[in-house]
Amino acid sequence: MKKEFSTSWKSSSKPRKQRKYAIKAPLHIKRKLVSSHLAESLRSKYKIRSLPLRKGDTVKIMRGQFKKKTGKVARVDLKKTRIYIEGIEMVKKDGSKIPYPIHPSNLLIEILVLEDKQRKELVERKTK
Repeated sequence: MKKEFSTSWKSSSKPRKQRKYAIKAPLHIKRKLVSSHLAESLRSKYKIRSLPLRKGDTVKIMRGQFKKKTGKVARVDLKKTRIYIEGIEMVKKDGSKIPYPIHPSNLLIEILVLEDKQRKELVERKTK
């Protein structure tokens, strides 16, 4: 039986293979794929360009119909590689509202949640 996911894969110039890698990846690797850029102030403070998103982070939407809106991350969906933000909802035809999924590449982290011990160590380790 052929393996679903290749751990030895490094990179490919073919978008088809890049998409396949991202879709077939196990959750511990998909965690890194749910990353967003940091705002300029955070980038200069921590000397990091991007970090994986976490529930509670405050983000600004940079693309799409909700462009320039900010809100807290309500949920991170690793399987679908999507982020749900508080207050960002889609109105259905019957009038009901559902959370709107956004890809992490379309977000900018403005405020980090550093309550998590591991995340705090990660940020401090990179600043040294």
